[in-house]
Amino acid sequence: MSLIVQKFGGTSVADSQKILAAARKAIRAQQEGHQVVMVVSAMGARTDQLVALAAELSDEPPAREMDMLLSTGEQVSVALMAMAVDSLGAKGISLTGAQIGIQTDSSHTKARIKAISTERIQRLLGEGNIVIAAGFQGIDEDFNITTLGRGGSDTTAVALAAVLGANQCEIYTDVDGVYTTDPRVMPEARCISHISYEEMLELASLGAGVMHSRAVEFGKKFGVPIHVRNSFTDITGSLIVSQPEVDGLPVSGAAMTKNEARVTLLGVPDVPGSSLAIFSRLADQAITVDMIVQNVGIDGKADISFTVLESDLESTLEAVEDAKQALDIEQITHDSEVAKISVVGLGMAEQIGVANKMFRSLSQAEVNIQMITTSEIKISVLVDRKSALTALRAVHQEFQLEKPPWDEKPVLPEICQPPQNALEVVKRLQVVGMEDLTIDTVELDDDQARITILGVPDRPGVASDIFDRVAHENVFVDMIVQSYDGNEGTTSLSFTIPKEHLTLALKIANKICQEFDCATIQHSETISKLSVSGLGLRSHTDVAIRMFQSLFKANLNVSMVSTSEVRVNVVIEGDKGQIGLRSLQEAFADVLR
Repeated sequence: MSLIVQKFGGTSVADSQKILAAARKAIRAQQEGHQVVMVVSAMGARTDQLVALAAELSDEPPAREMDMLLSTGEQVSVALMAMAVDSLGAKGISLTGAQIGIQTDSSHTKARIKAISTERIQRLLGEGNIVIAAGFQGIDEDFNITTLGRGGSDTTAVALAAVLGANQCEIYTDVDGVYTTDPRVMPEARCISHISYEEMLELASLGAGVMHSRAVEFGKKFGVPIHVRNSFTDITGSLIVSQPEVDGLPVSGAAMTKNEARVTLLGVPDVPGSSLAIFSRLADQAITVDMIVQNVGIDGKADISFTVLESDLESTLEAVEDAKQALDIEQITHDSEVAKISVVGLGMAEQIGVANKMFRSLSQAEVNIQMITTSEIKISVLVDRKSALTALRAVHQEFQLEKPPWDEKPVLPEICQPPQNALEVVKRLQVVGMEDLTIDTVELDDDQARITILGVPDRPGVASDIFDRVAHENVFVDMIVQSYDGNEGTTSLSFTIPKEHLTLALKIANKICQEFDCATIQHSETISKLSVSGLGLRSHTDVAIRMFQSLFKANLNVSMVSTSEVRVNVVIEGDKGQIGLRSLQEAFADVLR
């Protein structure tokens, strides 16, 4: 018999009528011949109310007691849902995270799932029950109640689907599915039929609130099809699976992140260990770094820029001030009025000209780009926060994301076959923690060259002109890094290309340098790009630290850095690639699969 996990968020169980509506969906699925597990969030704004109540009593309530308090919201919901199922003539039973056997670590308010016992759920399902599980919570080895943090119910649902070998995990929410961008700020956004795990991971990390990245990581790691649907309609929704909506589509979605701040360290010694010294201090303060942009050093000095949550800016500045004294860094600047605009798509990894289309659209909208970082499936730029919505609309229209990319809308399958035997999944999860860092590949690409243009005018349209011309000559650009260099009116721009295109690209760059009165051009005929890719890179904040630490031990200097949700790329000297590769393979040997 097939099995479905259905998750209902807070808005979907906000009152008794909505609880009954959710119960009917579960009963309908059971009547169609499926075993059903429901995962339920706290009702409406219940969690916020509990947080506010705690704040009335303490400025810093103990994390353990916050977990004890917040877990009650889901316990109320599951009990009421079981009553609703019973009132409609079906059998339902409610279970807390502890009663299910969701084992976590002891990181209160942000616990990670280590393992899930399935015996009790399987027995109850076999007895004809709809099992109603409390989302967002678990229990540690000392039987303390823990909560999973933001998006915890999504994480619970997909994790249960993984260990139970479910055919599908349905995420019921208050929107119709996954959109090409946030429909609350752009009504023309289109609901996506299919989206790949990789694309969804990037969009989730960029603030696409319909799914949390931890839940998508579970889906990708264990092959769980995730179906995002509206609780209040029968609209088909969006399916998150291994394949994108259309093969080869360069961009599938765009996102705007407005709650970020930029920090720039100017005059950083361009020697092995500098990046490690800086970012290890941030990791010690549990500060999550988003964009990291390190450009090529000049005259023994480099500039490093990165973004953090605006709420972390004060503690970030304290941490980097310590690094400034230790490394004799020349200057620290910051800007809390920035926003990040990103486009995501599997197809851009194989197509020329995607970046320049994005830059051109921003130029035409008169939006200036402060920073650029790229990965294989994402391009992110930093802009002034006042220009953020204009920038988002410009790139959304440039890639025609409001229009369906197919002639006839594909039909989503009602039920997908489970990707692998459930017993094999459960067995594997007893060996490693479910949310442990998983590294898929550690790779070396030593077939690239680099061009750096210094003193580039800091105004709209320059990046567009540069990469328009590069694309016109059919030169494929891999990494692009534009950094804030601290000089009034100028910036620096580096990009990597195949070695065989270096001569042509240098010719283009020299023309551009003359036309825009840039300072100078530097290049390297041989570079080594090292990449670490996998799942959990954002939640396990030590990935970049491990990379910097291992390269430092090998006495290798990092000249460029770019990051994404699933990959961290660094560039080192070309003849040191194999040394760097071996160093990283050793550093990640315990999590490399």
